[in-house]
Amino acid sequence: MATIAQKLRWREGERRRFTAQYSRLLLILPAILLLGVFFIGPYLYLLYMSFMTQTFGAPYLRDFTLDNYLQTIRDPFNWRIIARTLRYGVVTSLVTLVLSYPLAYHMARASSRAKGLLMTMLLAPLLVGIVIRSYGWMILLADTGLINQALTAIGIGPFQLMYNETGVMIGLVHIYMPFMVLSLAGSLQGINPDVERAARSLGASPWRTFWRVTWPLSLPGVTSGTVLVFVLTVSAYIIPSLLGGYNVITVPLLVVQTVSELFNWPLGSAFAILFFVITVAVLAIYIKLMGRAMKGLS
Repeated sequence: MATIAQKLRWREGERRRFTAQYSRLLLILPAILLLGVFFIGPYLYLLYMSFMTQTFGAPYLRDFTLDNYLQTIRDPFNWRIIARTLRYGVVTSLVTLVLSYPLAYHMARASSRAKGLLMTMLLAPLLVGIVIRSYGWMILLADTGLINQALTAIGIGPFQLMYNETGVMIGLVHIYMPFMVLSLAGSLQGINPDVERAARSLGASPWRTFWRVTWPLSLPGVTSGTVLVFVLTVSAYIIPSLLGGYNVITVPLLVVQTVSELFNWPLGSAFAILFFVITVAVLAIYIKLMGRAMKGLS
């Protein structure tokens, strides 16, 4: 009887475990389907198209070739555009990190009412589309815009702030800064203030407390925030096209021009796939290094 009872309990346990696993699979199945249809599927089609041959009257001719990748890799201009785009991503991530950290720290330590107000002010611009916000910066940064008018009034202007890297960087930092603040605030909020107080009580200066306590504990938020802003920056199309014009060419702009103006879908696909691989490699190295840094501090 004991053996039969044990077998029944074992079968009941197995049934419950199977039901739990099946339930979890059903819960994540919609997300998997959504990711596959709208992300993995298009990338696979883009990869397939990059090996096809250019033709007129259709996006591509079903004739396998490696010429698209060879042409992309051999062109020095493409590598300059890739380097510029990656540089924009790095600079935007660093600038938004420096500007966002004090605000995120204040949000994490503020009262509930102040935190709600700051969060509302931070998220309010996200309710406005990127195109509208970019046009707003065009009005401000134009040669006769408000900023140049103010600079001219005090005798130190005007400056060329549009259709160059300066205007593009200003727009990128402003539009993607909320994402950095949210990433940092979540990490900083998880740091117990008593840890900082303990360091101060042991004689550490505020600066030393920050570098030895707060900064190491906030590295997960720093990593996620910089990765998010970097990805958004290197894939940005509207901001460089509106604020940079034809003077600032990035990879997304060059891909669109290759497809829409040259009607070379396979070449544009090959360039996009190549840049995707490079971006993933850069992020993998960065995340690996940050992981080692966090592991060394723990």
